[in-house]
Amino acid sequence: MRLLKGIVFTVGAVVLLIGIAFWMRPLDFFDDFTYVEEAVAGVQNRWAWVDGQRMHYEVEGPANGAPVVLVHGLGGRAEDWRSLAPYFDRAGYRVYMPDLIGYGRSAQPVNFSYSIHDEASMVVDFLDTVGLKQVDLGGWSMGGWIVQVVAANHPERIKRLMLFDSAGLYEMPEWNLNLFTPSTPAQLNQLDALLMPHPPRIPGFVAADILRVSKESGWVVSRAMAQMLTGRDVTDNLLPQLKMPVLILWGAQDRIIPLDQGEKIHRLIPQSRLDVFAACGHLAPLQCTRAMGPRVVQFLEQTPAAPFTPLTPVMAKPSPSKPLNVHAETAAYEARRPATAQN
Repeated sequence: MRLLKGIVFTVGAVVLLIGIAFWMRPLDFFDDFTYVEEAVAGVQNRWAWVDGQRMHYEVEGPANGAPVVLVHGLGGRAEDWRSLAPYFDRAGYRVYMPDLIGYGRSAQPVNFSYSIHDEASMVVDFLDTVGLKQVDLGGWSMGGWIVQVVAANHPERIKRLMLFDSAGLYEMPEWNLNLFTPSTPAQLNQLDALLMPHPPRIPGFVAADILRVSKESGWVVSRAMAQMLTGRDVTDNLLPQLKMPVLILWGAQDRIIPLDQGEKIHRLIPQSRLDVFAACGHLAPLQCTRAMGPRVVQFLEQTPAAPFTPLTPVMAKPSPSKPLNVHAETAAYEARRPATAQN
């Protein structure tokens, strides 16, 4: 009897400690759940040294599959593609999802600029490091901005380009940029309302942990945004030069980067196709994959890659009289939510 009581007491104490740990650091538990879920699905976690920096990336799909590289947005990470990547996998593609420098499980060097140009250079060097000569390339929000620069400066490396609710144009948002480094629950709720239609309620203890993460990593987001505000890397002048096939995918209810900017990108790239998803917001690649997944696979399978045409990189000159738009896919905490909270 004493032994049974001892076992019950021990089990109860362990459960209590786990409960306290979950209450204090729920995001860590959500992360662990995501990692286990991905491991069961066959997702591999790898690290590579790129320009002296340790970069984490995920790989999914058959080893002999044609390579697809997907680049997340501001404050995001490789796991942001967890809903869309399986569509490429099932179609036989090998999907590479790097954590950009400063994000996810990659290094956060204090002496890195976190500019679009430098992140784009790291993406190209990542391709070299893992031995990818030519790829289908996709990017979401700030990641879309980055891959536009990669495609413009290295067109021979890109067979087809996919832009998901992409940043890059020289525009100014109508919402408060400080929301991407929220410091209060009210700001977090405002950000959620911008990111998705009908956002779920965030429990208070989860919101507190989200704000903790934002405080710890917000300096990277702030530095990246400051670099974007300079206007040096905007792509208005680059887009008409692109020759590879381009698929533009947009959530019709995107309040971070409104649809009219997707339509403008479409007009600037004559050979592009624009697909709009009616009930989706800025998190469309995460929340609307049932509609989006088949479209991206169809694009890759039915669209011949354009022949290589050398391009001369062009740097847009920002007008000092017009402010620059700073877009982002989501803050780091948004990507770290459990999948159930985002659907």
